[in-house]
Amino acid sequence: MGNSFICRRKKDTKDNNGTRSKRVGGRSQRKMLSEEELLHRQALSMALHQHQLSQRFDGSMSRRIGSTSSRRHTDPLANNEKKVVESLENIKFKRIVLIHGEGFGAWCWYKTIAQLEEVGLLPTAFDLTGSGIDLTDTNTVTTLAEYSKPLTQYLETLPVDEKVILVGHSSGGACLSYALENFPEKISKAIFLCATMVSNGQRPFDVFAEELGSAEHFMQESQFLIYGNGKDKPPTGFMFEKQLMKGLYFNQSPTKDVALAMVSMRPTPLGPIMEKLSLSPEKYGAGRRFYIQTLDDRALSPDVQEKLVRENPPEGVFKIKGSDHCPFFSKPQSLHKILVEIIQIP
Repeated sequence: MGNSFICRRKKDTKDNNGTRSKRVGGRSQRKMLSEEELLHRQALSMALHQHQLSQRFDGSMSRRIGSTSSRRHTDPLANNEKKVVESLENIKFKRIVLIHGEGFGAWCWYKTIAQLEEVGLLPTAFDLTGSGIDLTDTNTVTTLAEYSKPLTQYLETLPVDEKVILVGHSSGGACLSYALENFPEKISKAIFLCATMVSNGQRPFDVFAEELGSAEHFMQESQFLIYGNGKDKPPTGFMFEKQLMKGLYFNQSPTKDVALAMVSMRPTPLGPIMEKLSLSPEKYGAGRRFYIQTLDDRALSPDVQEKLVRENPPEGVFKIKGSDHCPFFSKPQSLHKILVEIIQIP
């Protein structure tokens, strides 16, 4: 839409310049618009085009723009959002902590944060240790406790009567399980988003074994391993090649979000996902867990996700059709609706 607008403007300008040139006959008057004006219009068109793409999942911005126009009809989407806001007003716990998966950072939640804020919720996203813009060397992160430290420090500082809703993506699900076991009194609900919802004694990596092979085989043969302490020492992290990541994680995601991910993703520390979790029925087992399945997922297949919820049943299971492993990019509106629905469950 935006590019076609630019093309039309260029054509119009050329046609008008030609007509004016014939009429006036002077080179100095060939263009109706100065170069600065033309560049400004092109930039404005591209900005609008980019804005429209990023807002397709969420009509909120277009509704705000539309509210200042001459349109007088009632926007049903605005009414629906108003109802959601009103229904959430009496929710006791509105703080939502968003935990990214392997290689990602807090940046991946930018759409989700905006949507949740618009309905009156209080989302927060962390960079786990060695992720995003956290300066810790990934190769030095060896335990799940260290990897989860930004989350656990946040939970430790919560007021006594305050609880949060945790949302964990992919291997970030292990951080949710760890938090449920160590801070059960601080967590209202835990939402696993196509995540490693492991059982007691299981490693987060075990969930991906169907796609990547056994942990032992991966540690010995994988070409994606990183040896931060030298080749003669055990591997310290891993990172998939970019084309493989695109196929595994982003097969339905918008091009611009994929480009963002390609320049933002970092290696994943290996120690935390190879660590067996000790989860008790009294703490972890008593937590309120929910699972969101992504049905066009190539990194964690729907069959594997189904197996997870069958072997370790949560309180509720939700599904997003047509979503790859990153629904915060590929299906942000569907993800938003499900999160709001879970939050409203008494």
